[in-house]
Amino acid sequence: MLCMNWQPRCHNESMSSADHPSAEPLAPEPLARRLAEVYQVLGPLYRKVSRTVEQLQPQMGMSVGVRAVLEQLRRAEGLTVPQMARAQELSRQFVQRMVNDAAAAGWVEAQPNPAHRKSPLIRITTAGAEAIGTVIRREHQLMGRVRGDLTDDEIRATLRVLTAMSDGLEDVQREASP
Repeated sequence: MLCMNWQPRCHNESMSSADHPSAEPLAPEPLARRLAEVYQVLGPLYRKVSRTVEQLQPQMGMSVGVRAVLEQLRRAEGLTVPQMARAQELSRQFVQRMVNDAAAAGWVEAQPNPAHRKSPLIRITTAGAEAIGTVIRREHQLMGRVRGDLTDDEIRATLRVLTAMSDGLEDVQREASP
């Protein structure tokens, strides 16, 4: 499913000496070039994942947006729509539509929010937890088919880099905001 034919450069036997990993932090210019390479892979990967999830929607029974809401609520006691929107970097209106779709399927319910009368807490129902659990188990089966002989250290490093990139963009957004 996800990047089934992709092979990481570090597993390519024809690497040049410049491609060998280094434990030294990169200076700003080489760091920028390398992170640009990550973005070049990440954009198409994200679109491929989204397209695949949408193609599997009839089998999975939910859209990408509803899936994201259910997964988020699965990890939290209860969240408001604005909280979910901020965490996912999405518009409140879009998240509200996904919550409405999930509620229509019986997967979430709105409950009074003692902290804010007009913004109810959205909680996942038992049916919603079962539905997202089924989807996640199916996705894990598909992701287990990804080739590349990836190690736990490589996955950990990838998560560290992506988190640093996300944090760096938050800093840029804060600096750019009036």
